[in-house]
Amino acid sequence: MTSNNFEEAAQPFISHLIELRNRLLKVISFVIVVFLGLSVYANQIYSYLAGPLLKHMPKNSTMIAIDVASPFFTPFKLALVAAIFISVPVILYQFWAFVAPGLYKRERRMIFPLLIASTFLFFLGVAFAYYVVFPLMFSFLTAAAPEGVAVMTDISKYLDFVLALFFAFGICFEVPIFTIVLVWTGMVTPADLSEKRPYVIVGAFVIGMFLTPPDAISQTMLAVPMWMLFEVGLLCSRLFVHKNNADDDELDKLEQLSD
Repeated sequence: MTSNNFEEAAQPFISHLIELRNRLLKVISFVIVVFLGLSVYANQIYSYLAGPLLKHMPKNSTMIAIDVASPFFTPFKLALVAAIFISVPVILYQFWAFVAPGLYKRERRMIFPLLIASTFLFFLGVAFAYYVVFPLMFSFLTAAAPEGVAVMTDISKYLDFVLALFFAFGICFEVPIFTIVLVWTGMVTPADLSEKRPYVIVGAFVIGMFLTPPDAISQTMLAVPMWMLFEVGLLCSRLFVHKNNADDDELDKLEQLSD
């Protein structure tokens, strides 16, 4: 390969790196701006997050801060995480804008709706955890405390606990997307998934056991939605994936004719 050919091959790679850098800078800048806006209300955001636990704590009981710097850093840590959550649509858009030019038309037609649906399902899982699971779970856990034991949770450990649950529920609510992608890529068929339904149900309860606290309420509240979302993904794969495959075959024929 001559030096001119090497330079011509290197230029597209360098241009892609420059574009990737610019898009990463846009994402980071957006997250920083959102974080700066939320940091003013960091304490209020933390109080809102702690609401499900505080409502079920014994009278005159409060949360505590074990570390000296926890009252300052913990709310700001929450504000940063919240800024990243809020920035997810922007992050996904920048990712889509970067990879879309290299995709086929049929891939763009499938992936973009999946990105939107996955974002919605992730936030739906977080909302489900906060508004449905947390009240039931904290009611059970605070009531189960032995007599004479004061329930006083450290604010930093509480934040780590709820963020882990948010992430667990957000990921588990992506089950329909995983199901559709498996069928779309041809790794499995809807009939195969239907036959494996009993294993999926057992797996959902096993995942709920590992990702949630050791109480039956939170485990069930994660396992049952996962099962229902699997059924939704199975239904969507039957309705839409076959249609898209038929459209892809037509596009392939048109491309062959145009060639």
